[in-house]
Amino acid sequence: MPAVPSSFIEPLWVQFKALIPPIVDLHPLGCHRPRVSDRVVFDKLVAKLVFGGSYVKHADATVSATTIRSRRDEWIAAGVFAALEQIVLDTYDQIVGLDLADVTVDGQITKGPCGGQVAGKSPVDRGKLGIKWSRLTDAAGIPLGCVIAGANRHDSPLLRPTLEKLARFGFNLPDQMRLHLDAGYDSNVTRDLLDELGFDGHIQPKGVVVPIDHTRRWVVERTNSWNTRGFNIVLACTERRTIVIEAFLALITAIIVIRRLVRTAWTTHRWDTRPPRRPTPTTPDPHDAPDQPTYPRDLLEIARIGVLGDRRAAAGHKTPGAKRSHRR
Repeated sequence: MPAVPSSFIEPLWVQFKALIPPIVDLHPLGCHRPRVSDRVVFDKLVAKLVFGGSYVKHADATVSATTIRSRRDEWIAAGVFAALEQIVLDTYDQIVGLDLADVTVDGQITKGPCGGQVAGKSPVDRGKLGIKWSRLTDAAGIPLGCVIAGANRHDSPLLRPTLEKLARFGFNLPDQMRLHLDAGYDSNVTRDLLDELGFDGHIQPKGVVVPIDHTRRWVVERTNSWNTRGFNIVLACTERRTIVIEAFLALITAIIVIRRLVRTAWTTHRWDTRPPRRPTPTTPDPHDAPDQPTYPRDLLEIARIGVLGDRRAAAGHKTPGAKRSHRR
């Protein structure tokens, strides 16, 4: 499944267009240069979202790079991107339902080759500039909010502003919420913060190796892969201003949530433009294939197959896939 399926572009644009404020023509004679269509600029922004690169590479005869940037700034100032993200999350909550009883926070480091307001030296990329994304998801991996900072920032100080993203849901939060964190958050400072905010913390202890699929944190790892594998603007962010990065991040969140909404509601709802087949996920979902062995069952399965193979070989049976030697 592509990052932005072609069937999503039109409904996404319809909602985006409804949020754009009307343009007031202040020219006294009305004979100025015609304004480039908003739809053309929107398509260019989506293309940059997926393929990355500079605005000059996406500009063509229909629109210039300067117009793309100026129209982007107009929409950011009008709050269009943030409003679209909130509408999509509210729609998912009404149709499918956000599972806020179990939330997860994790950090992700990507490249930031052009520097900017939030870039910092990456500890995992030989000190080159990078960006850290502190992402919050619900129990199903739906992105609820993200805080961006320099790659040299630790995860723990970013936990409070990340959890404050839950304020967008108002009073619809459950009474008891469990927060799942990895060993990077294992400190008394984090525990004091969770007690202050009223979270039931489930933190992986330092020095203890636990398979990711035996915890509830695997969903945020999958969400991180949705961002880096589908949107090159996250993989190597060339934007320098924080508000621009947050605007693109809001658009990415809207696309991801719509994608999951269509996939989840396909089996429970019917609508006129419903796809004939259920959309496939961008990345494999371990819970969609329960028959696949997982740790430690996979080790037992491999050991059993190996023992049976040795017994069959001793009894004269041919092992499937074994190489045959031909003598001439």
